[in-house]
Amino acid sequence: MTKAKDVMTQEVETVKGSATVADAAKLMKFKGIHSLLVEPRNAEDAYGIVTDTDIVNKVVAFGKDPKAVKVYEVMTKPCIVVNPDLAVEYVARLLAQCGIDRAPVIQGELLGIVSLNDILHRSEFIEHPRVPLLQKALQAAVAEARAVSAVNAADTEAYQLAWEEVNEIEAELAFIQGMVPARAAQAEFGEAAAQPVAV
Repeated sequence: MTKAKDVMTQEVETVKGSATVADAAKLMKFKGIHSLLVEPRNAEDAYGIVTDTDIVNKVVAFGKDPKAVKVYEVMTKPCIVVNPDLAVEYVARLLAQCGIDRAPVIQGELLGIVSLNDILHRSEFIEHPRVPLLQKALQAAVAEARAVSAVNAADTEAYQLAWEEVNEIEAELAFIQGMVPARAAQAEFGEAAAQPVAV
């Protein structure tokens, strides 16, 4: 499974909140990037982020002088951050839900930044989409749970653990597909296998 740390950009440009928007815009243009992370003032402070969209929407659109406006006046702080071990599908979902296109990757320290572009061009989701993998995992989990159910009563730990695995995969699959399963796998397959057979 591709994770945020596998697709993130490690080189991250930062700027101080006290810098002018003009300086931030020049740095973005020079580096060919669309955002800068705003450095925290101390260990307890949070990272911020300023994007080219912030500059256009909050400075240019109102005719303000970018040399007179400070980064802290237009930045977003605190910004959404991503754990490096988060799967790219969850990163994509987080970015979509928050209406942003990039977020810093942090685990104790700043490790990089991940964007929608990174996910699209560096991950393997096109070759290995998550839904078919989950469908295959669900089939295998159901088969395993039915086998366990054939030799264990419904009140045993083995039975419960086997079907919990099925339920977790099923719930994840349903969530990704944006729907609720019509009938849970345990209800569909578990009933017939609920009675243990002699071995």
